[in-house]
Amino acid sequence: MSRLSAALLLLGAILLGGSSALAQSDNDIYNRIEELHGDAAGLDRPLRQLVKAMRSVDAKTIAGLAEYPLTVKANGETYDVENAEDFIDNFDDLVTPETRRAVGRQQYEDLFVNSDGVMLAGGAVWMGAICEDNACEASHWAIIAINN
Repeated sequence: MSRLSAALLLLGAILLGGSSALAQSDNDIYNRIEELHGDAAGLDRPLRQLVKAMRSVDAKTIAGLAEYPLTVKANGETYDVENAEDFIDNFDDLVTPETRRAVGRQQYEDLFVNSDGVMLAGGAVWMGAICEDNACEASHWAIIAINN
């Protein structure tokens, strides 16, 4: 085997090995959510509901998962949606088919988590833990932004 072939083989092995090191496990994601936001277990149900609702174009369920006012970027504009009724009435303009497809295919291990919240579909939708009181002793997970 020539030196060039051996070097290319070694480089390929390093790149393949390195890419698996970058992959996150469900446990890594869960722990990161817990560390930054708490109540990682509480995200499971609304996340599953959102993914399913995006697949089936269920505007009412999606509206019920949002925190209002909700900032939505669509069609080059930014909208502050005041309530679920406004969201449902304007759903087709607020949530593009591309966003619905991308969120509908979301896998847990592909979530991105930072101090702002949990990002789905490359930033198309953000969910956050919303405090229910000033001490934040209780919280619930909700859609906090949509970026088509």
